[in-house]
Amino acid sequence: MLNELELTGRARTHVVQRDDLKAAVHPQALAPFLAMKADAAREGIDMAITSAFRDFTAQQRIWNMKWRGERPLLDAHGCERDRTGLTPRDIVQAILCWSALPGASRHHWGTELDLIDRAGLPEGYRVRLVPSEAEPGGPFHALHCWLDANMHRYAFFRPYSTFRGGVLPERWHLSYAPVADAALAALTPELLAEALGASEVVGKELILEDIADLHARYVVNVDPTPAAFTS
Repeated sequence: MLNELELTGRARTHVVQRDDLKAAVHPQALAPFLAMKADAAREGIDMAITSAFRDFTAQQRIWNMKWRGERPLLDAHGCERDRTGLTPRDIVQAILCWSALPGASRHHWGTELDLIDRAGLPEGYRVRLVPSEAEPGGPFHALHCWLDANMHRYAFFRPYSTFRGGVLPERWHLSYAPVADAALAALTPELLAEALGASEVVGKELILEDIADLHARYVVNVDPTPAAFTS
């Protein structure tokens, strides 16, 4: 079980750094990922991690840059949104479609992996992690077809596979269920509010006013763990 600092990304005592992967990962998720990566390689897929563990400070930086307009807000297709006329609450909702609240990112747990296929990269291509990359004709379509058929054998699933009224679908985001399920259950609105209250997150006063609703819509409102993992 992760402690309160680990759950909210304010510690990294629960992850191991792997320089060969250029990522830090929860130790229980590491061996299954390496096995999955090796098996995919036999099918010509060069599975690579673009993001795994991300601490509170890194998530806060992403959030603050999006709030200030230093990074774009994206629509459901991954295209930049016009900020004209957006209220502060609109901005909160727009950020949360693609980026978690600091303290609430599943990446804090070391169980979450954003994946690409290096074998599918055209020369000079800049990875964007948008839906079109996983679709037919996209550079990572073969990877996602393979994951559809195989990821559950390693206890990975997609928590953002479908749109449930909160976070938009992210097919590239895989979660290691045996650890992530317990972490999600332990991440309460009260714990999240405590982490945010002591932070430098821009707009936190508004966020804290709505914390219960934001937690319900954007934190726990994910695709369920496959029954095979919980039986």
